[in-house]
Amino acid sequence: MSKKQVNKKTQQSEKKKKALKTKQEALVRKQKRVRQREIKKSLHSFLAPNRFEIGSNYIKIGDIYARTLFLSIESPFIGQGWLSPIINIGYTVDISMFINPIPTEKMLKTLQRQLVNVEAETMERQEKGLIRDPLLEAARQNIEELRDKIQTAEERMFKFGLYVTIYGKTLKEISEIENTINSELKSRLIYSRQALYQQRLGFNSTLPYNKDFLRVTQPLNTLPLSSAFPFISFNLSGDSGILYGINRHNSSLVIFDRFSLENANTVIIGKSGGGKSYSIKLEVLRSMMFGTSVIIIDPENEYQYLAQATGGEFFHVSLTSGDIINPFDLPEPLEDESAADVLRGNVVTMISLLKLMLGEMKIEEESILNEAIVQTYASRDITPERKSFAHAEIPTMNDLQAVLESMQGGEILAQRLLQYTTGIYSGFVNGQSNIALDKQLIVFNIRDMEDVLRPIAMHLIISHIWKNVRRELKKRLLIVDEAWWMLQYPESASFLFGIVKRARKYYLGVTTITQDVNDFLKSNYGEAIITNSSLQMLMKQSPATIDKLQQTFNLTDEEKFMLLEDNVGEGLFFAGTKHVAIKVISSYVEDQIITTNPQQLLIQQEVKQKMQDQENLEQPTTPPNPNA
Repeated sequence: MSKKQVNKKTQQSEKKKKALKTKQEALVRKQKRVRQREIKKSLHSFLAPNRFEIGSNYIKIGDIYARTLFLSIESPFIGQGWLSPIINIGYTVDISMFINPIPTEKMLKTLQRQLVNVEAETMERQEKGLIRDPLLEAARQNIEELRDKIQTAEERMFKFGLYVTIYGKTLKEISEIENTINSELKSRLIYSRQALYQQRLGFNSTLPYNKDFLRVTQPLNTLPLSSAFPFISFNLSGDSGILYGINRHNSSLVIFDRFSLENANTVIIGKSGGGKSYSIKLEVLRSMMFGTSVIIIDPENEYQYLAQATGGEFFHVSLTSGDIINPFDLPEPLEDESAADVLRGNVVTMISLLKLMLGEMKIEEESILNEAIVQTYASRDITPERKSFAHAEIPTMNDLQAVLESMQGGEILAQRLLQYTTGIYSGFVNGQSNIALDKQLIVFNIRDMEDVLRPIAMHLIISHIWKNVRRELKKRLLIVDEAWWMLQYPESASFLFGIVKRARKYYLGVTTITQDVNDFLKSNYGEAIITNSSLQMLMKQSPATIDKLQQTFNLTDEEKFMLLEDNVGEGLFFAGTKHVAIKVISSYVEDQIITTNPQQLLIQQEVKQKMQDQENLEQPTTPPNPNA
């Protein structure tokens, strides 16, 4: 075979190989396209709703109803921020704006035509001898003014379309949202109308396609158009109050005075480790800078270092600590109340406390207990006829037990009370009070109190605080950590709710903190406490409780997922009708005082120990005395 033939065969072989390779590549590309189409089809199937229904004034996407509205501005004079009520309405809404410029020459011709029509109508009225119409004169003046500004490039004209899609679980719900929008905008001569029989086009117009399918526009010049730009979010920066954190919507400062609202009560709800204690410690520090007195009930010994660092008082309430509160203590009557009222009120408080201590009682036993408390006071010459309790000898639990033992039917109650007088539980409730609330910061620690006694201890402490609050009127905060302990029992829950309701009268703000949301919210008193608290702070939440919380606080789905994904120190801050997403921040010095991070606490202890060892080394030693 000649060399030419060999080359020819080689070339043919190479061509066959190339053709085969090309076919294989084409097959691979075809298979890839098929796979992409399958993936795209399955993705569409996954994302698409299970059903889609279009009505005359709504669209149903799966189980969710949607309705698209278009806005009509009928006043040339609208103020800034008129879109704020829709943006911050508190419901899920989609808003789309479409702004298209109108050519200047076309607009000038339109204005000239309108001006001719106005002039012609004015002349016609003059010929008929009619009086001048102020509306026609105002229209002529406005047209001329706008024409002059367009000619000098001070103004431009635009076609403006504004569409709002609202969502709800029922048609009734979206109608209520629509009524809310209408009531907010009608006062500004701005009207919303349903896109009847065009809901599909309206819904698509509010999707992120950047296409106006609805095409319901109106001409607006630059000034009213600029007021529609949505550079708006809730702002809680006031002229007074303390810094709570950073507004995560717009990075502004959340500065607020809780005493400026109808009441100064606060509820803080969040899971363990979400930053509740850190946030409240920061509020305590900054409130104290403005002269506010603070009293804290601390169930987990988290506030001891804060009390030491600020020169406050720390009381360790337990069976063996020696810190005693006498529940029979009586405050001095105020100017608008009598000693009899004070005595009667404390008898009621005592009954509530004793029902916690002694357990369930029959109506007859309550009557006996009531009479026994009154007689116990009378044994120390404390009766409704007294004018003052200043120099009265206050009875103790021992006196109550003696009275019960002497009463017919009181023997069993006296036997049940025995454990609090001479028994194992006598160390914190039987005796004269030795606790003074004269410092700016007071912390009551009940960490070492047995679980069964914690509600009793919290009731006892709060009632003692309440007596001192009524004695002197000044700006105070009462912070009840792990408040769900008190809500386990109707007596203590009712007592706490009563203080929350009456706190405003005595210049007191009550802060209730809980991480056990279910126990807090399933109590009627828990929901009532939330209702009577003008401030609420929701920190990071658990998926197990988020649905109940969403229902209680009327949260949007976005806010719900925000609370599930928040970092430590982040949450929602509610103040009256406003709420913002907040991030709590502190300075370095504040962080060193209030931190609850175990790693940081260990470092602080090590530094403190090193400083103490250094001081011991620097102290001069006394040389031995040779004459000794």
